[in-house]
Amino acid sequence: MKPLTSSLEQVQETFDKVRAQLEQFDFNLGGGWDYDHGYFDRSLDEANKVWLRIPVQVVTGRIEGDVEATDAVVEVGTPFVLKHVYNEGLDPEADVETAGALIDQFQTPLDSDAGIEDKWVKEAANVLKSVEKAWIH
Repeated sequence: MKPLTSSLEQVQETFDKVRAQLEQFDFNLGGGWDYDHGYFDRSLDEANKVWLRIPVQVVTGRIEGDVEATDAVVEVGTPFVLKHVYNEGLDPEADVETAGALIDQFQTPLDSDAGIEDKWVKEAANVLKSVEKAWIH
C-alpha cells in the first residue's frame, strides 16, 4: 500500500456528491463499505490487481451504497495505491463445504499487499490529479 497526498483529504461533502464526482472517473464504491465508512476503488490495470482507493468516513447519517440517494455527509481520507497478487487457476487442495457439498475453487491471494511498481504510483497520481481538477467545491 502506498499513500498519496491529495487536496481532497479532509474535504467534507455529501456522500451522493462524492460518489457522483468519483463515478466520472470510473470509481465504484467497493464491496467492503459499511454504514459508517467506505472505499471508492478504480482499477489501474487490465488484470484488476492494482487499485487506486479513496476512503471516506461518515460524519453524519449513514452510507446506503445500494440506493440512489442518502443523507450521509462524509469526509475524504488519504487516497492510496493497493496491489493484490492472486494465485492463478484452481486450488488443488480445494475445501469441500459441508452445506451442499460445494467446492471452494478459489485460492487465497499470494500477497494481498504486494509491492507497487513506480509506474502504478505515477498512474494513480495522474488519475488523482484529474479528479482533483474536476472536483466541484
